[in-house]
Amino acid sequence: MDRFLERLINRLVKSGNLTVTFAGGRTSKFGDGAGQPVHVRLNSKKAEREILLDPSLKFAEAFMDGDIDMVEGDIYDFLEVIFENAGSNATTSSAWLKIVDGLRRAVSHVGDWNTLGRSRANVQHHYDLSGELYDLFLDPDRQYSCAYYEKPDFDLAEAQLAKKKHIAAKLYMERGKLSVLDIGSGWGGMGLHLAREFDARVTGVTLSDEQFNVSNRRARDEGLAAKAEFKLLDYRKIEQKFDRIVSVGMFEHVGKKHYQTYFDKCAEILDDDGVMLLHTIGQTHPPSPTNAFIKKYIFPGGYIPSLSEMLPAIERSGLAVTDVEILRLHYAETLKAWRHAFMQNRDKAKELYDERFCRMWEFYLASSESGFRHQDLVVFQIQMAKKVDALPIVRDYITEMEHAPAKASPAPSPAKMRQPVTAK
Repeated sequence: MDRFLERLINRLVKSGNLTVTFAGGRTSKFGDGAGQPVHVRLNSKKAEREILLDPSLKFAEAFMDGDIDMVEGDIYDFLEVIFENAGSNATTSSAWLKIVDGLRRAVSHVGDWNTLGRSRANVQHHYDLSGELYDLFLDPDRQYSCAYYEKPDFDLAEAQLAKKKHIAAKLYMERGKLSVLDIGSGWGGMGLHLAREFDARVTGVTLSDEQFNVSNRRARDEGLAAKAEFKLLDYRKIEQKFDRIVSVGMFEHVGKKHYQTYFDKCAEILDDDGVMLLHTIGQTHPPSPTNAFIKKYIFPGGYIPSLSEMLPAIERSGLAVTDVEILRLHYAETLKAWRHAFMQNRDKAKELYDERFCRMWEFYLASSESGFRHQDLVVFQIQMAKKVDALPIVRDYITEMEHAPAKASPAPSPAKMRQPVTAK
């Protein structure tokens, strides 16, 4: 069986310096010998067979179970060799992989029916893990979404603050005047930022008990409870209208069968003069199934959209897209920071869970970082409104607002921005 696996690896890996020791004890080298040496050892013939049949899931499970060990380099180094050779088509680089991918695509719709009950169960699977775990690798504000590396020397906390400022600018915030809905409010960081810096009246909704409790406690501790309230509530049950809607890192959990429901609800509860900003992981290729490992172990019910799936639903809802920004490689840098922090605190994570969990989390962070560096994964920031004149007609206001002191600088008037230029 190892001969078949050897042929597969040899067909894929043309560059790099990879050594593989198979379960039978035989060692083979792959690539052109350039770069950092990476040596992986397979400890089980059963794992070799399973990897041949379903590599994207079974390689991860073999690593989790200890059937794969890194002799030289770490799992990220190995994945870098694979992704660098496979490029953006890492899951469909050979005929047999296309067959596996096709079978997965055929049944991918089964998990997309995110009913109210299933949605909450899916969220709790991931976000109701111990808060102590997230404190081991996130920034102090617990921002669990792509940061914005406006400057290459930013640390994680600086990049996450830049993300919040960037989003606030796109929301076109006005101090002391606006009601804001935060769909998928997490541990409250984005909502509390808007309440603190813009005196906004914020309502956040989450399906995680852990996040609900933490975010409300943070609001009380900061003296913001009168401005920021977080509810354990599905967005589909919201009835009141808001001046602004923000949703960061939540749309991936909606499920493609519910895109129309999502945007219809947002259109229903957004004020006629309102603005919405959606921040979500996306893919630049045509629609494809969720990675099997991520779907089984990390984000059940999760799905990464293409713009071609989102825009028709937005158009039918009555919302108008006013701006689209594609954040490239920002998430790779975010995941790099998370991965390094997690590995520094790995022993503490093992005290909370066990070795298998730590291997799972290590693989999750490493494979995600490699995916954002070499595949078609990006982040979409989609700004929407109901009226074409709800926002200035040039993008300069975004940069101006995100770098201005929030408490001293109200949003510029869209009407003023629309005034014709007088010829001189």
